[in-house]
Amino acid sequence: MYQPNNFAEDRLDLQHGLMRAHPLATLIVAGAEGVSADLIPFMLYPDEGPDGLGLLRAHVARANPLWRKLEASPACLVLFQGPEAYISPGWYETKRTTHKVVPTWNYTMVQARGMARVVDDAAWLRRQLDDLTLAQEGGLPAPWKPADAPADFLAATMKGIIGIEIPIDSLVGKWKVSQNRSVEDQRGVVAGLRSRDEAAMAGLVAGRITGD
Repeated sequence: MYQPNNFAEDRLDLQHGLMRAHPLATLIVAGAEGVSADLIPFMLYPDEGPDGLGLLRAHVARANPLWRKLEASPACLVLFQGPEAYISPGWYETKRTTHKVVPTWNYTMVQARGMARVVDDAAWLRRQLDDLTLAQEGGLPAPWKPADAPADFLAATMKGIIGIEIPIDSLVGKWKVSQNRSVEDQRGVVAGLRSRDEAAMAGLVAGRITGD
């Protein structure tokens, strides 16, 4: 990945925060049949894994050939993408002074790499289902949980899935949030983003403005 120094984000708490907030990630695998990419919701376990970077767990349908690819070629890349937004050159103060501006795109992302392990274990799968459901349902007024489903239905459903576990051995974060622009241009970007209801990216840019 192209990584200018001023866009690098190495703080583990911010990387993990993005991964938790945006769990639907792209799992990329290079196998004998070429490169594949699948969107999969992952759970991050920050206190597990051998290198202090965390552990990822997920599940896929048994009918999905992805898990067999991972058995043959376990090296993989998981891409988590956070807030993103188009940035108009019309928002820059520089537009009014030199006109030497062009459009760009702001974004945040984390790349996690590791060697995947396929897990075919009922207890492991049940924990993964419970944890993933709780993470998404916990804030709802009447949260659903797997135990709410009939036991025979849940058992049959679980037979149709298989687990994936990835100890993270590399994390790379990239926060491209206008930090390469002047303070005046950054303020213009924040105002422009807020005018388009892009609150998440506006907050990220505002948080990088020095002197405010």
